[in-house]
Amino acid sequence: MADITTAAGGVGDITSIIADIVAGNERRFIEIRRELHQYPELAFEETRTAALVAEILTELGIENRSGIGRTGVVGSIYGARPGPTLLIRADMDALPIQEETGLPFASKIPNRMHACGHDIHTATVLGVGAVLNSLRDRIEGNVRLVFQPAEEAIGGAAEMIADGIMEGVDMALSLHNRPEIPVGQFGIVHGYANSSSDAFDIVIHGKTGHAARPYAAVDPIVAAAQIINQIQTIVSREVRALDSCVVTIGSIHAGNARNVIPDRCEMKGTVRCRQPELRDLAEEGIRRICEGISKSMRVDCEILYRRGTPPIFNDARMVRHTLDAIHAQLGDVAIDYEPSMGGEDFALIAALVPSFRLLVGSSQPGRSDKVHSSVYQPDERAIAFGTLALARTAINVLCA
Repeated sequence: MADITTAAGGVGDITSIIADIVAGNERRFIEIRRELHQYPELAFEETRTAALVAEILTELGIENRSGIGRTGVVGSIYGARPGPTLLIRADMDALPIQEETGLPFASKIPNRMHACGHDIHTATVLGVGAVLNSLRDRIEGNVRLVFQPAEEAIGGAAEMIADGIMEGVDMALSLHNRPEIPVGQFGIVHGYANSSSDAFDIVIHGKTGHAARPYAAVDPIVAAAQIINQIQTIVSREVRALDSCVVTIGSIHAGNARNVIPDRCEMKGTVRCRQPELRDLAEEGIRRICEGISKSMRVDCEILYRRGTPPIFNDARMVRHTLDAIHAQLGDVAIDYEPSMGGEDFALIAALVPSFRLLVGSSQPGRSDKVHSSVYQPDERAIAFGTLALARTAINVLCA
C-alpha cells in the first residue's frame, strides 16, 4: 500500500489544505478498507482489525493505545493550544453473513462479512486522523479517535466507556454510511436520530395434556396468542400518534407434537422507541398485559426485560457545526433526513456529551442493496467524502 502523505505546517486556505490531504490519501484509505473487508471479525474478536488500526495510527505519528474495551483502539491528537476535547468514533465489527458480492477483495472468512460498512467507517476515521494530525498546529484542544468493537452486539461502547474513553471529553462525532443517500451527499437528522433498543423474553407456563382434551390442560399457546395481540394495542392505543414506538415478537416456540398441548411457550421480542419516556410506557404495558392474561387464562408468566441503548440525541449546536463545515468544504450537499428505528450504542456516548452522528451517502449508481445484505457494496468514494466532512467539522470546532 502507498504511504500516507501529510501537509506539515498547515499553511494556507484550510479548505484547499484539507482537500489536498484527502485527495492525496484517498487511494491508500480505500486499500485499507479493502484489507479490513477481506478479514472481517465479529464483536470482541476484532484483534486483526485493531492491530491494523494501531499500525496505521503509529504510521501517522498518532499516539495510540490498544485493548480498550477489550479489543478497541484509541488514538490521541494533541493540539498546539489548550481547548476542548472532541471524540470521533468509528465502529469496527462485522456480521455473521456469508458474503456473495463476488468482489476481488471479498471476505476470506466463511460466514463473516462487513455487511454494515464498518470497514468504511474505520477507514474514514483513520483518514480524519491523517488530516487532523497534519493540522494539529492549528488545533485548540485535542482529538480522541475511538475505534470501537462490538457495535452490532450493542456492547462495545459500554465497555470502552468503562475503560475511561470519556474522561475529559467535551463533545463527540460519529458517522454511518447510508446506501439510501447518493454518494457525495449527507443526511442530517435533528434531535432524536434513532430509537432505543430494548429486549424482552416471556415464558408462559401452562399444564400439558392431550390435544383432544384441552379442558384437562392449561394451554400456554392460546395464552401466548392473546398476549401477542394485546401487546400490539400498546402502540395503537397508548402511544401518541405523532410519536414512534414499535413492539415486535420475533420468536415464539412451544411444543413438538401436533397432538400434545405443551406445558410452556417461550417468546422473544424487541421494543424500539424514539422518545425516551415511551420506554417506561412500553415495559409497563407488557408487564400489565401479561399479568392480566395470566389471571384470565390460568397460566403463569415469567418476564425478563432488558434495557439496551437509548436513542441518539443529535445536539443542535453540533448539527450546526457540521452543517457549516460541510457547506464550507463541499457546498450544498447536506439534506434533512428521517430518523431511524434502529438501535446504536453511540447513544451511550451521546448521553454523556453533546454529540452528532452524520449519515454519509454510500449509494452506488445502479445498485439498490442495503446494509446487512450478503451483496451489500457501498460506494468507496464515501470514505473521502466522510473524511472531508468530519475533518472540517473538527477543524471548525477546535480551530481559532
